[in-house]
Amino acid sequence: MLGDVFTFVSGLYFRGKQTYAMRFAAPPDPDNPIVGCGVHVITPNAGLRTPDTYVTHRALRAFADAEVDPANAVYRRPFEKSARALLREIGPDCDVVLLGSIASPKYVSVLLAIFGERLRFPIDFVGRGDMSRGGLLLRRAREGVELDYAPVAGAVLHGVRPPKLPPIKWAERA
Repeated sequence: MLGDVFTFVSGLYFRGKQTYAMRFAAPPDPDNPIVGCGVHVITPNAGLRTPDTYVTHRALRAFADAEVDPANAVYRRPFEKSARALLREIGPDCDVVLLGSIASPKYVSVLLAIFGERLRFPIDFVGRGDMSRGGLLLRRAREGVELDYAPVAGAVLHGVRPPKLPPIKWAERA
């Protein structure tokens, strides 16, 4: 499944994103689409997909060969198409939370153009690197404490690096 593959390839950062998203995202409800947006993964050439999407070896090779750049139509077109489909599905009352870096335009430029003010991100991500964001997400998922979100539009893209997260003791990991 896509989520498992990305977790294996990316390690802590994606594992943190997926664990946190699965803990706090309201699952989609076919009888009431306003209830939840579900969890989606940005792929390099297939747009947004759910973490339980099965992928083949061929698809993985295509992911590896794709350039994640908004100027690349192979990346941008399926991403835009699936984001617009998601926008139609979720209706006007569901915000979209990006659990990725907002400092890079590779995701933000596409998502912001489609979701506008509804595109949000965890404010605690400002100033953190990938691994720190992954660790923060895993800790919050374990604690059952959702992060605070802010609109991506107009957000500060770079900030002061926050203090390092305290290490997790082995007894706490279980």
